[in-house]
Amino acid sequence: MAERQEVGLSEGTPAADMYPRKILEYMEGFLVSKVVFSSCELGVFDLLLSAERPLSAEEISQAIGASLDGTQRLLAACTGLKLLNTLQDNGQVLYSNTEQASVYLTRSSPLSLYQSIQYSSRTIYLCWHHLTDAVREGRNQYEKAFGVNSKDLFQALYRSDEEMVKFMQLMNSIWNICGKDVVTAFDLSSFKVICDLGGCSGALAKQCTSAYPECTVTIFDLPKVVCTSREHFVTEADQRISFHKGDFFKDPLPEGDLYILARILHDWTDERCVELLSKIYKACKPGGAVLLVEALLYEDGSGPLTVQLYSLNMLVQTEGRERTAAQYTTLLAAAGFSNIQHRLTGKIYDAVLGNKEA
Repeated sequence: MAERQEVGLSEGTPAADMYPRKILEYMEGFLVSKVVFSSCELGVFDLLLSAERPLSAEEISQAIGASLDGTQRLLAACTGLKLLNTLQDNGQVLYSNTEQASVYLTRSSPLSLYQSIQYSSRTIYLCWHHLTDAVREGRNQYEKAFGVNSKDLFQALYRSDEEMVKFMQLMNSIWNICGKDVVTAFDLSSFKVICDLGGCSGALAKQCTSAYPECTVTIFDLPKVVCTSREHFVTEADQRISFHKGDFFKDPLPEGDLYILARILHDWTDERCVELLSKIYKACKPGGAVLLVEALLYEDGSGPLTVQLYSLNMLVQTEGRERTAAQYTTLLAAAGFSNIQHRLTGKIYDAVLGNKEA
């Protein structure tokens, strides 16, 4: 692995004496991802949370139905990644979750990333097997990864009910962590009637109604997504959240003060983005606005690395790309919006607000 003996380098060090630490880290990066994926899938972190005491490798292996040798190696890797703590008890090693593991890697936590990790493992990871082909061809790889036609993007994304629920759980976990920051990046309290286009599980709608007690939110999404959201994610207690079934490219949009597009435009080409934004501009009340929630690239494209990688993921999975604030400004202006501003949250997702004159 990359963490081996330090080798001092100085100017003029012969290439043969250099140690390619970073390159080795990059080569082996997928090993780290798979350790996290497999540990979650096997239920290691859930088990340690429910046990309420440190457990031995023997106890863990028996509980998760895995070999002792394999379990010991997996636990050692999780310890090296600082996901597990260890202590010695009469010569025996006992394991427990770190705080981060308990908060983000267990299914029962309100801030759990478990479903996001499952989606990364079982969907995104498989698409990335075909990254080379995606770069060569300039298009997504659903057909090679899953044997489904990707001409209709969301038919491919939602290729089964199980896959659709997985995607919705992914979105739910993301907005449980990042949602408050993006809906409060601007003061949106003047917008009383909000329409969340492609609102999916309703997690961002809940963040809106929590941050702005006087607003109502309509989730506009495909019929089967709306039915699943009603069944699994949004309850009768969420009285200020309602639903509208439709395809935002094909069907009329409900009138609103504010339209939210969260992780929507990055799925589409510039032409489709302007098409959708123009449709929103026409439906939007005078004095209203549209809020874009996206991961923003630096203006010179030099980073952040996470967003550069996300843009490759958009190539592998969708028709779109990640963009800079200036590029989103251009798209919004082409649709008629003005007084366009952006705010960085310091987390993965940022906010861009475009206004319609009163």
